[in-house]
Amino acid sequence: NKQGQTRFSRYYSGMPMQAEERVLMEADIARKCLKRSDVQCSIFEYGQYKLAYRRYASLFFVIGFDEEENHLSILELVQAYVEILNTYFDNVCELDIMFNIEKVHVILEEMVSNGRIVETNKHNVLAPVLEMNKASR
Repeated sequence: NKQGQTRFSRYYSGMPMQAEERVLMEADIARKCLKRSDVQCSIFEYGQYKLAYRRYASLFFVIGFDEEENHLSILELVQAYVEILNTYFDNVCELDIMFNIEKVHVILEEMVSNGRIVETNKHNVLAPVLEMNKASR
């Protein structure tokens, strides 16, 4: 969020890190994203990785990736993820993420498997989540 607090994170690969290290790294990344102006590029280097981020209202969505990934496809993944969250939550906000973290995880898992993009079609991604909703009624 705009205060630099991480509300949701998911790691697929990389060096194993202790929880404290992750918290410090995420805080550092948040500070760097918050400092960037609207006219600066949404992709920048962070250590051995690249970061792509987008800001939507008060939320920041950040994805770390290596040089092998297509930079523009990562930005498109962020866009698709936010659009799907907006569809599911009817204009996603920070509280939706905080109080529905399991749904946020399921939606991401439908889109990304083992760190690879597998699905971006809104209907295909939301189908399992909507089925879960029906089953829980």
